[in-house]
Amino acid sequence: MAFACTIPATPTVQRDDDDLRITRWDFPVGAVTGWHTHGWPYFVILLTDAVLRVHNGTAVSETMLTAGQAYNRPSGAQHDVMNGSPHPIAFVEIEVKRPQAVPFP
Repeated sequence: MAFACTIPATPTVQRDDDDLRITRWDFPVGAVTGWHTHGWPYFVILLTDAVLRVHNGTAVSETMLTAGQAYNRPSGAQHDVMNGSPHPIAFVEIEVKRPQAVPFP
């Protein structure tokens, strides 16, 4: 269904409480997260320039992102993410467990 996970990405949880889970992900070249489903809406902030290959279960897309760039997705997203860059990459993922607890403008 997804990429062959021969090189796993390394998650480092920086905060995990009732409101948020903040995880730094470090990917050697070719590393993958493994197939997963997001139970909460989330934000991703790139720490490095990156080419992300994303397998959604039926197709693979490739997106080039730059350090500092951010994006968000709703809960329920299912995918496997691979580092398609010729260098290691990293990003921070912020999962919002209780949206009402986070003050948004």
